Amino acid sequence: MNDVRRIQLGRALRGFADGFVSVLLARYLLRLGYTPFEVGAIVTGTLLGSAALTLAFGLRAHRTTLGRLLVAACILMAATGIGFASVTAFWPLLCVAIVGTLNPSAGDVSVFLPTEQAFIAERVTKEHRTRTYAIYNLGAVFAGAVGALATGLPDRIARAGGWAPVTVDRFGFVLYAVVAAIVLVLYRPIPAHEVATSRSAAPSRHALSTSRRIVLQLAALFSVDSAGSGFVVTSLLVLWLHLRFGLSTSATAGVFFAAGLLGACSQLAAPPLARRIGMIRTMAYTHIPANLMLIGAAFAPNGTVAIALLLGRALFAQMDVPARQAFVMSVVPESDRPAAASITNVPRSLASALTPLLAGALLSATTFGWPLIIAGATKLAYDLVLLMLHRNTPESVTEPDRPPQAV
Repeated sequence: MNDVRRIQLGRALRGFADGFVSVLLARYLLRLGYTPFEVGAIVTGTLLGSAALTLAFGLRAHRTTLGRLLVAACILMAATGIGFASVTAFWPLLCVAIVGTLNPSAGDVSVFLPTEQAFIAERVTKEHRTRTYAIYNLGAVFAGAVGALATGLPDRIARAGGWAPVTVDRFGFVLYAVVAAIVLVLYRPIPAHEVATSRSAAPSRHALSTSRRIVLQLAALFSVDSAGSGFVVTSLLVLWLHLRFGLSTSATAGVFFAAGLLGACSQLAAPPLARRIGMIRTMAYTHIPANLMLIGAAFAPNGTVAIALLLGRALFAQMDVPARQAFVMSVVPESDRPAAASITNVPRSLASALTPLLAGALLSATTFGWPLIIAGATKLAYDLVLLMLHRNTPESVTEPDRPPQAV
């Protein structure tokens, strides 16, 4: 198995674990007796921790191999699962959330993402990059959908065995740690391979040495989009559907399973669309209808309409992801890619970390979908500004030729 396939398979395994815990998390915390505001605080803690770790890994990447960073991330992921399975008091649990890798959304906001993005970019030519990222994301989306659907199993196991549901839920975090161990075994051979790039041959003393301006501008734009997304991470959508429409656990799991499948379909459409109209237009033109449907869901008169609009949103909302990843990797030189991937993701994590707490406070005050409206409006503003600033930005820089690995 070549290195790119290892990364794609590892991403899929983590996608299953993330999809599972993103739906499980809110239910588990409510069963522990936490308020919606406290749930929002813990979700915020997971995102803040991801931001700090992502920055640390990205700024260190130019001085070590990306494979070693991936192994370290796997170890931390396993420790996070064990921590959530064994700690129930609020403040210790919040500390575990901050220092760990738990992902409250089916999408990836963890320390793995920029490291894996840079690793793929080093081994795949720019002509194949959007397609490779689409496959990388596709496996994760499908696996995340299966993970979301699997969150209905703990309740069935609890009923069949006569156990307390919260106890069975706790074992879901043990499963998260087990997945981390499997990914560790998968990634372990990678550090032994030399990274055949100018970055490893002559490491720079400073990360982001030649592309600071465009990277910081993109980071600022992406942070606006992510701030909006923080209002509607999966864990909070689960909470809103429960409070607003009384959706059962099994129904919620089914909704996010379907949403994950629709998101996977959109990933397949991104590469040909990007080739035809460009990466930036692909990102903006597919995001706009998704955000309009998100706003519409807030006004849904019943759960059926809300679910239909959320599923419609899922069909378009993820199409920008491979285009965004490929765009960032294409507009910076090879030596800057790990830092660029990190710095464009850190503000996304920080921005999305601040808003779940506000969303939890809003849901504590009212069950109306204010978080959905705020999220949709914020993300629409991002789409329009991105299109205005970068629709004519060249989508490549000069880079060394190398044969792409099979993907």
